[in-house]
Parts: sequence; C-alpha cells; structure tokens
Amino acid sequence: MKWNAELYDTKHAFVSQYGESVVELLDVKPGERILDLGCGTGQLADHIRQQGAEVIGADASPEMIAKAQATYPQVEFVVADGTNYHFDEPFDAVFSNATLHWIKDAEALTKNVYKSLKPGGRFVVEMGGKGNMDQIVAATTTVLTKYGYGANKANDPWYFPSPAEYAAHLEAAGFRVTFMVHFDRPTLLQDGRQGVGKWLQMFGYTFFKDIPETELKQILEEITDILEPDYNKNGEWYADYKRLRFIAVREK
Repeated sequence: MKWNAELYDTKHAFVSQYGESVVELLDVKPGERILDLGCGTGQLADHIRQQGAEVIGADASPEMIAKAQATYPQVEFVVADGTNYHFDEPFDAVFSNATLHWIKDAEALTKNVYKSLKPGGRFVVEMGGKGNMDQIVAATTTVLTKYGYGANKANDPWYFPSPAEYAAHLEAAGFRVTFMVHFDRPTLLQDGRQGVGKWLQMFGYTFFKDIPETELKQILEEITDILEPDYNKNGEWYADYKRLRFIAVREK
C-alpha cells in the first residue's frame, strides 16, 4: 500500500491526536526500550521519546518512514513488516496505534510481537474493533454494486475483530491480557461533507481500484448522500469509529 504521508498529516491528523491517550496507557518509564509498531509519520514515537524512552519507530510504508525521519531525526525509524520484523535487542514494550486492523494475519503478528518482548514486557494497542466504519463500508458497497463494481468489496483492506477474537490470538501467542475495552468513538472528519470522500480515498482507496475518475466523483458523492443523515451533526461530520484497546503482557 502506497501512502501519501503529507496528506495523512494535514487532513487526517486525528489519528495521532487520538493516539496520545493510548500513550498514556503505555505508561512510559524513563530508560525503557520501546517499539512503535506502525509509527506512521512519527509523531507518537517522538512523544514517547520525550518521556525518556529509547524508541524505534517501524512502519511498512517507506513513504511514512521517509517523512518521519525528516521530521524527527532524533528518533530511529525503520521500514518493517509487523508479522516478521526482527531486532537484536528485545523491547520493554511494543506500542501500536491505528495499525493492527491493517494486518489480517493476527496470528503471525501476535507471535512476532511476543518474541520481540522481554519477559514481563507489554503490548499496548489501539485499533479498529468490531463494527468500526460499518456504515461507510455498507454505503460504499451499495453504491459500488449500483455502478457494477460490487466485486470491489473483496478489496476490503481491514480486519476489525471483536475483543474475544483478538484476545484469543493474544493468548494463543502466550500473552496474558490484562486490559481490554471495545468502545464507540465518533470521529470528526475534516472538511465537512468533503471529508467522507477524502477519508475513503486515503484509507479505503482499494475499494475504487480500476474505477475511472469520471465515475469516481459521482460514486463518492452518492456514498456521502447515504451517510449524511447519520454523519452530519449540525454541519460537522462524524465517522462511526469503534475502537479496541488492550494491554497484553509476556509473562515468560
């Protein structure tokens, strides 16, 4: 997946802003060695560094890592895949915000994170949970089908698990789950009505593969029309986010 790092920072900054409360859950101790897995453009990795930790930021996107390195030269950043990364030294904690729902192989991911932690190390995460963006996905599917692109639903890039589903993956990998919560978090989209199309083109663009630009504009408009009664709150548009947060500990 090729990301537009500049657009991510300017129009979708809510990802890092909401992630700051997940850093509080991380409860950084000075001197800890911490991996920010799926660090994006590096804002939260630097926030963790400022609390006294030794941080490495990892992301599968070279574009995101390039932007992070340019913005936060005091942090080490690497291009790495969450399911098979390797570092010579283990971590006190692995932190991840708004990333794990992009990784469908949860079994490989949780096993790999477990191996990268010290005994007693913690895995602290926020990700999309079951029901996340159900309305926007349903509206997109409806309009794509209308225009003859119903097969594009198979390009859905996300995995939004229930608490029980992800807890099972964590426990199978050897973790003890010490905290988990699944909650609604309506999320303000920038640029009002235009925010729906911009969100889809940033995060859900695989749905629109091989659709001509001439049709895409109308498709996005019709998706937005369907969502307006639920998304438009007195001129501000809120997406139907549902989030999953957890802490899991490697005990051995």
